[in-house]
Amino acid sequence: MSVVHRTDLQGIKLHSRGKVRDIYDLGDHLLLVSSDRISAFDFVLPTGIPDKGRVLTGLSLFWYDALREIVPTHIVTADVTKYPESLRPHAELLSGRSMLVRKAEMFPVECVVRAYLAGSGHKEYKDTGAVSGHRLPPGLRMADRLPDPIFTPATKETSGHDVNITFEEMARLVGDKAAGRLRDLSLSVFRRGSELAARAGIILADTKFEFGVVDGRITLCDEVLTPDSSRFWDTAAYVPGTSPASLDKQFVRDYLESISWNKQPPVPELPAEIVEGTRQRYLEIHRRLTGRPLP
Repeated sequence: MSVVHRTDLQGIKLHSRGKVRDIYDLGDHLLLVSSDRISAFDFVLPTGIPDKGRVLTGLSLFWYDALREIVPTHIVTADVTKYPESLRPHAELLSGRSMLVRKAEMFPVECVVRAYLAGSGHKEYKDTGAVSGHRLPPGLRMADRLPDPIFTPATKETSGHDVNITFEEMARLVGDKAAGRLRDLSLSVFRRGSELAARAGIILADTKFEFGVVDGRITLCDEVLTPDSSRFWDTAAYVPGTSPASLDKQFVRDYLESISWNKQPPVPELPAEIVEGTRQRYLEIHRRLTGRPLP
C-alpha cells in the first residue's frame, strides 16, 4: 500500500506544512491536502499510515454537511474537477485527500470539548480536582462520564504541547463576545456530533475544533471530528475506570508508551502491525460514522 508522506505541487505556492496537512495558497482560497503522516507527543512519526489522509478528508466532509445548520464552514469544494486549472495536473494525487477552502482569520485557540475524563484532562483532574477551571465531582475515574460536557480551551503552540487554559484566559486572548460565541458553538457542534456517533455505537469522548472569521462570521475550519482530533470509543466495549479501546490515534500513543520512548528524537518507526492496526481503526470509524466504506 502506498503512503503519501509529503506533497510538493510544482508551480503551486506552499503556504505552510503542518504535522499532517500541506497547505497551498491559491489567492482567495487555500488548498488543504491531508497527507498520511501521523503525529504523537508533538512529533511527526517517520512511518505513515496508508489511507489516513483520505479518511480525515472524508470524515471532515461528512461532518461539514451534517453540521451545516449549526455553523458555517470554510469548505468550497472537494471535487477536483472544480478546482482551478493550475491544479489539474495533480488531480490523481489530490482526489479524496484535499479540500478547497476559503481563507479565514483564525482564532489563536483550540476549542476543546470533553464529555468523559481522559487524556490531559484526566491528568489535570488527578492533580487539581478540576479541568481548565471546571471544578469536577470528587472520585471520578479514568473514562468516567462527566455530568455535562465541558468547554476546555487550549492555546495553539507552534512547538511543544498546547496548554490548557480557562475560559477567562481565553476571553483575554480573543475578547469576551468571541469567547462566548466560540464556547456555545463548540458545545452545540459537540452535542450534534455525539448524537450521530451514538447512533453508530460510538462514544465521542472529547474533541477539538478550530474556528476562524470569514466575511465577519465565525466559521468552522480545518478538520472536524476525525480520529486525529477526537477520542472515539466503541460503546459496546466501554468500561468506566479503564482506558477504553480506541478507534483513533490513541492506539499509536499506547504503542509508543509501551516501548518506553522518552519522547525525544530520534522518533521511532512504527512496526507493520501497529501501522495496519491504526489503518484499520481509521477505516472502521469512517465506515461506522458515515455508513459507507472509504471510496
